[in-house]
Amino acid sequence: MDIRTRALGDLGEPKGGGGGSIREENIWPQYVERVLSFIDVDAVKRLRVVIDAANGMAGVMLPPVLERLPIAAVPCFFEPDGSFPNHEPNPLLPENREFIVRKTLDEGADLGVAFDGDADRCFFVDDSGEFVPGDFVTALLAESVLEREPGAKIIYDVRASWAVPETIERAGGVPLVNRVGHAYIKHRMRKEDATFGGEVSGHYYFREFSQADSGVVPFLLMLELVSKRAQKLSEILRPYRERYFLTGELNTPVADVALKLQELKERYSSEGTVSHLDGVSVVADGWHFNVRPSNTEPLLRLNVEARTPGLLEEKTAEVLALIRGERPAA
Repeated sequence: MDIRTRALGDLGEPKGGGGGSIREENIWPQYVERVLSFIDVDAVKRLRVVIDAANGMAGVMLPPVLERLPIAAVPCFFEPDGSFPNHEPNPLLPENREFIVRKTLDEGADLGVAFDGDADRCFFVDDSGEFVPGDFVTALLAESVLEREPGAKIIYDVRASWAVPETIERAGGVPLVNRVGHAYIKHRMRKEDATFGGEVSGHYYFREFSQADSGVVPFLLMLELVSKRAQKLSEILRPYRERYFLTGELNTPVADVALKLQELKERYSSEGTVSHLDGVSVVADGWHFNVRPSNTEPLLRLNVEARTPGLLEEKTAEVLALIRGERPAA
């Protein structure tokens, strides 16, 4: 109301010289050209791709892009519907991925991609129906980006797998860890002139896209990557899955967030290197974890990674027991 009053002025009339105009402009051609500029369209093969738009914005944004691609797309739930009749438009939750996994397998597709409601995030399922963690997607996209811009800086968040910085360094890039959140990622990208940023939550940011996150650009980059490597996505991912073992995010309600973070710091300060960039991060021998407080709920969000499945199971149970105030199993 205050903004409206100031805009209208004391006499209730709009300020300024008047004489404004309204025009309609079709932005889709420019949008399509912009997102396609991130790839070599001629390199994309006729992949069979299941696409779950979840009755959200991807159903509007993708059709003019798909018209320019040689892929055999299997579009699902492309009709925008704010009641989201088929499933909630958040593929980060396993129950919302059940359709894309099943459909990808039923269609014998090369891969599946699921978008969230506003299509600023996308999530991938490989040809075997296995979900691809955002950490691994970030690593793969970083390799693609670094082929075009050798030595570039890449931003990743504190929750990420070791797969991300190790892949970036191997590809000749500069990995820069950052706290979680689009505002922080975008600010760091501008400050460092980083070309790409990725979060494990499925947000991928591009300098040449105004540092904005986009679901369509990573979708295109993944099509190009799979086409150029002439391998199944599951085969491309095998080295990651055989080396990096992740829990994903584990959420636990706690009565006193600050006290629990202090307990974690005290317990693990002698076991590894502690960082407070975002919550509490500990890097120890063969494993590491990050615990962050929720911004909206009395929760702690835990991500653990280890070099072996056995160590992952052991250390995850250990940290969770401390968070929950339980005695760890003998």
